[in-house]
Amino acid sequence: MAPPGPAIHPTALVDPQAELDASVQVGPYALIGPHVRIGAGTTIGAHSVIDGHTSIGADNRIFQFTSIGAPPQDKKYAGEPTRLTIGAGNTIREFVTINTGTVQDAGVTRVGDDNWVMAYVHIAHDCQVGDHTILANSVQLAGHVHLGDWVFLGGLTGVHQFVRVGAHAMTGFHTRLAQDLPPFVTAGGNPAEAQGINAEGLRRRGYTPERIAIVKQMHRLLYRRGLTLEAARQQIEALRGEVAEADADIASMQAFLSAASRGIVR
Repeated sequence: MAPPGPAIHPTALVDPQAELDASVQVGPYALIGPHVRIGAGTTIGAHSVIDGHTSIGADNRIFQFTSIGAPPQDKKYAGEPTRLTIGAGNTIREFVTINTGTVQDAGVTRVGDDNWVMAYVHIAHDCQVGDHTILANSVQLAGHVHLGDWVFLGGLTGVHQFVRVGAHAMTGFHTRLAQDLPPFVTAGGNPAEAQGINAEGLRRRGYTPERIAIVKQMHRLLYRRGLTLEAARQQIEALRGEVAEADADIASMQAFLSAASRGIVR
């Protein structure tokens, strides 16, 4: 007797070349293309379309009416076999669209692990999304956007192409990000303005009061002292050693600022 295969609804269309773990569930009228790979425990909702050179890890919950792995919305795209990779443990809600990459970048769009992607979110070509992020309803990421771990983007946030958002950063409702948003910083508005640090998020992740105090001090140096960016970076560097566990946060901030090519939200 042949081993049981994936639980595929009889109305779904799954290409014979697609590779689905035996524990995958596919809902009614879903369409899965030939170059798709789906890991153990993942569920695919009704009417979803998963195509392209797409790899999806284990234990993802993909809801109905999603479009995952479609060609990039880029006029330069000429049919190259670019890729999309999605990690494990993600929740991807209704009408989310995630496109493959382009050869003008690394050729791959990546979504990490344990992300919460709400309805109508768009993740464009060549985006790099870290782990544990929350993208609220109708967040729109243009091409080549990079999101660090634990980023939270409020509903209707729009992110310009090539913008980077640092780990633990947060935006409010209907924010327009056209410049890089440093780690830990909260921002809101159109255009975005820095408003503080994501202190509550840091506390939930186990940051001690002493460590949060260093993050607050970095924010003051960047935004409250009237310093140039270079002068602020020098004074941020001088904070090393005050709280040993915060040295990694200082290093993260310095690395982000040194790579900021679009300027930062101020």
